[in-house]
Amino acid sequence: MNSSSFIAGRYFRSKKKRNFITVLSIISMVGVAVGTIALVVVMSVFNGLEDLIRSLFASFDAELKIEPARGKSFVTSAEWLLEIEKIEGVAILTEVIEDNVLFEHDDNQIVAKIKGVSENFLDQGRFSKGYFWGDTTLGTDIRPGAILGRGVGFFLSIHLNQPNTRLKVFYPKAPRSAGSIDPNQLYTSAQLEPRAFFSIEQQFDDGYVIAPLDFTRNLLNYGEKRTALEIKVSEGYSIAEVQRSLKSHLGPDFLVKNADEQHAGLIRTVKLEKLFVFLTLTFILAIASFNIFFSLSMLAIEKKKDIAVLKAMGAKDKLIRRIFLKQGALIALSGAVIGLVLGYVTVWIQDTFGLVSLGISSAVVDAYPVRIVWSDFFWISIAVIGITLLASWRPAIIASQVDTVREL
Repeated sequence: MNSSSFIAGRYFRSKKKRNFITVLSIISMVGVAVGTIALVVVMSVFNGLEDLIRSLFASFDAELKIEPARGKSFVTSAEWLLEIEKIEGVAILTEVIEDNVLFEHDDNQIVAKIKGVSENFLDQGRFSKGYFWGDTTLGTDIRPGAILGRGVGFFLSIHLNQPNTRLKVFYPKAPRSAGSIDPNQLYTSAQLEPRAFFSIEQQFDDGYVIAPLDFTRNLLNYGEKRTALEIKVSEGYSIAEVQRSLKSHLGPDFLVKNADEQHAGLIRTVKLEKLFVFLTLTFILAIASFNIFFSLSMLAIEKKKDIAVLKAMGAKDKLIRRIFLKQGALIALSGAVIGLVLGYVTVWIQDTFGLVSLGISSAVVDAYPVRIVWSDFFWISIAVIGITLLASWRPAIIASQVDTVREL
């Protein structure tokens, strides 16, 4: 083999290696981009689901809810309630009596919560989300009405279009005599007229019936006791500020909860799921970044002579390491920027056009809810940078340890 064919063979082999390293670098960049897109989309879906949960609960729950710190009820008075209504930022105060009772209709029975509310309950903008059909009133003192969760209504086979439909309500009570066998002393009973159905979320649909406060008070024999007070905050006032004012006024004997605190367990669960999904996808992104490690390792092997020349010219090991770290950062940064942009576009398209449907005909929303949170972009960028540094560090060390004498 003559010298020209030997040089040509080395040139083509070197060119193939360079092409392979280039392809591997591109694959690494694509892997980072795909992983980043997945992180952006999944995090946005969790943000959307969290917002959806809040909006659904807001259709049933109050902006602020006052509960006793101990026990399930507390005694009220007209003067005390008036003092609360006069607190700055309190727009509407609704009295609530809530307890478990037995409902019966057409030989069907179910134990559910009866929620007795004062007349201004619907003035707080309830049932703005979900479905609601029927009359938006709770009847009269003579003919008290009820708004039933869809699950309760369907289980009891109640039809709103049937005239003179009555819903029987039973509540247990302590008998006057321990030896009494009179069933009338074991419970109190009354009747409600079903007027409407609501459908918000299964927890509420299958477990609640809304009734007038006076009816519930008489049935449960609560007198001046209440289980909760629900507050709607005036426009222009911060919920947090009004909450602090109420806590200061009521003292330690009462809890004042905002919407998130009323369902703290569920909100915490969603946030934990979001965190674990983020960690899982970050781990997958770390596995995809192995291509960065391999491409930089091969580059360090391919460029040994060039590195030796740089060292002979006075380049420090620190400079060599920095060159390879920057090379890895360039690959990851390109993939991350592409992934963030495409992820944002994907989320925007879903939010605008709802291309991906939930596939549930009875769902409150047709498509997967999404929402961009810019802090997610920050943490995704931090994760990509951290993974890149870890993947690039070892090849950078290998490159800085090239023996100048041996290679030259």
